[in-house]
Amino acid sequence: MVNITVIKKGITDLDIDCIVNAANEYLREGSGVCGAIFAAADREQLLAECSSIGHCDTGSAVITSGCGTRAKYIIHAVGPVWHGGFSGEPEALYGAYRSSLELARDNGITSIAFPLISSGIFGYPKDQAWDVAIRACREFGSENANCNMDIVFAVLDGTLLEMGNERLQQ
Repeated sequence: MVNITVIKKGITDLDIDCIVNAANEYLREGSGVCGAIFAAADREQLLAECSSIGHCDTGSAVITSGCGTRAKYIIHAVGPVWHGGFSGEPEALYGAYRSSLELARDNGITSIAFPLISSGIFGYPKDQAWDVAIRACREFGSENANCNMDIVFAVLDGTLLEMGNERLQQ
């Protein structure tokens, strides 16, 4: 059974099996959530693990160790840059969540924390990003009924918290 919650807390402050990095295709250190994860990790170890992987396509995800964060693993999910919604952005965003959840399942992860992927500097409208994120998680849960996983969306903003909880109740 999959349980989905939204909380107001920094993703690197959670005691959880896996955190998800809103990554770029080259798995380089960035700003926002990505910068916070690199700052919380053993930066050199995380850079080395990301460098050994090298690349991750938009709409996909890869996994590294927790690299000194509280989490055992970091999944690096690459969401799309928003270009108006007619360039495959919803499908790519769905794919980033779905790939992350499949990696988590395949690695025995029972608790995972996501940011709202692509909704920061990548410009994806927050309401639409919530719709895609929750749909991906719910569909994963219904297709993987034997998978026990706690899915947490960690946000820092009260408006995002309220918006996410409203979407969960729909």
